[in-house]
Parts: sequence; C-alpha cells; structure tokens
Amino acid sequence: MIVEQIWTGNAYRNFNYLIACPASGEALAIDPLDHKKCLAKAKERGWEITQILNTHEHGDHIGGNKPVVAATGAKILAHKNAKNRIPGMDQGLAAGDVVKVGSTVDLEVLDTPGHTMSHVCLLSRTEQPALFCGDTLFNAGAGNCHNGGHPNELYHTFAEQLSKLPDATQIYPGHDYIATNLRFTLDREPDNSDAEALLRQVDDQDPDAALISTLGQEKTINTFFRLQSPTVIARLREAFPDLSETPSSKEVFLKLRELRNSW
Repeated sequence: MIVEQIWTGNAYRNFNYLIACPASGEALAIDPLDHKKCLAKAKERGWEITQILNTHEHGDHIGGNKPVVAATGAKILAHKNAKNRIPGMDQGLAAGDVVKVGSTVDLEVLDTPGHTMSHVCLLSRTEQPALFCGDTLFNAGAGNCHNGGHPNELYHTFAEQLSKLPDATQIYPGHDYIATNLRFTLDREPDNSDAEALLRQVDDQDPDAALISTLGQEKTINTFFRLQSPTVIARLREAFPDLSETPSSKEVFLKLRELRNSW
C-alpha cells in the first residue's frame, strides 16, 4: 500500500489522500476536494484513480467528486446513509465492508458516527495499520458535531472503536489542525510535557510534509483520549462546577467537546 497525503493549502486546511496498489497502479482517492492536485499526483505517479471514498457528506470533502469522475470514471463510495446527500454515489458502505484497491490493498470500513451520522473511516489491513479518519479524529483533537452530528455518538466512536485499535495505527486525518489542537490540550492539561514538546516540533511544520502520528501518540497528547487525567478533570471542574465528584469518561468527553466548540 502506498499513501500520498495531499495538502490542499485551502482555508479549511484539508488533507486529501491517494491510496495506491503498487502491483496494479490502481488508486483510491479519499475526499479529493482539490481534484487538480489529486489528478496531477496520480498522473505523476502513473496511477489510475478507479474509486473515490467520501468519509462523509460535507462539501469540503465531496466537492471534488464530479471533476475526478469526469476525468477518470471512478466510482463513488460512502456511508450507505449518505446516498441522498452525495450526488452520483455508486456504492453504500457499512461497518465491516472491505474496500479493495487493486490486487494488494484491503481497507476495512468502520462506521464512525459523531461528526456526522453518516461518517466512515478506513482501516488498512497492513502490518502497520493506518486509519483514514476524515473529520472524526484529528491530530490531537476530535471532530465537531455542528452540522449533522452528535457528541454523544462521537464519544461512543472514540471509546468503543478508536481507542481499541492498535497503538501503532498511523493517523491520517481530514484536516491539519494539529497546532491549535495541541494548544487546547495544554489549556486543559498544562503539565502535559508530551504535548508541549510536540507543539514545539510542529508549530511551524510544512503541511506538505506533515507529521504522521500514531494512535499511541494520540493517547498521550490528545485531550479526547485523556479522560481520566486528574489535571484534565480538575481544570474541567473550574469551568463546570457542577461536574460529578468522580465523573465518567463520557461526562468528561462531552464537557471537553463543549469547551472546544468555543475555544
């Protein structure tokens, strides 16, 4: 499996992806908003884009579908419940389905509601797993739930799916928000030395050569995985005096998501 992370350089700081089979040269385009860059990269690498995977239905993730289809004839895949919101969708996906790219790449579909209720992530079946997570999980952060999602569902996605993946899983998010998210981590957990060190490393990083984190690293620097941290809980109580004496992980997650909305 070959992965090309494509930095769009737009105001929304989107990442697009090409996943290619080295044996056949077939490629899957994930959320190819910047269709010109995606098509140019595929041409440069000698790949044929045969499929498009939309992690969810928002315009900054489906906006490049039409020109990529026009140029390549690629089929559009997305969550089965997004059919009425993604024009020209060819195949609906459910949890456990496998997206095949060429003869060597298998990607397992995870049904990951929260950012929207029709969101999928893809997990590679490789020696070192890779998670293509759209707007569910960001480097050091979590997706918002403003436009068709729900924080309760996002919590369950984190707790019941993402947190149980192997720590070696590489994280490929839909946007580059790492510096801002690390600042939020440090606002919530000022004694998090791992987050402080990583912020120094990535604060002025070139998004064309962005850091690829792992799930194990996320568990040390991403507030939305650090729900039992005494510092996180103590700082949260300052903002929410009615917080339970021994708050559940879900309560902490939901309060953190509420704070992040206006931070």
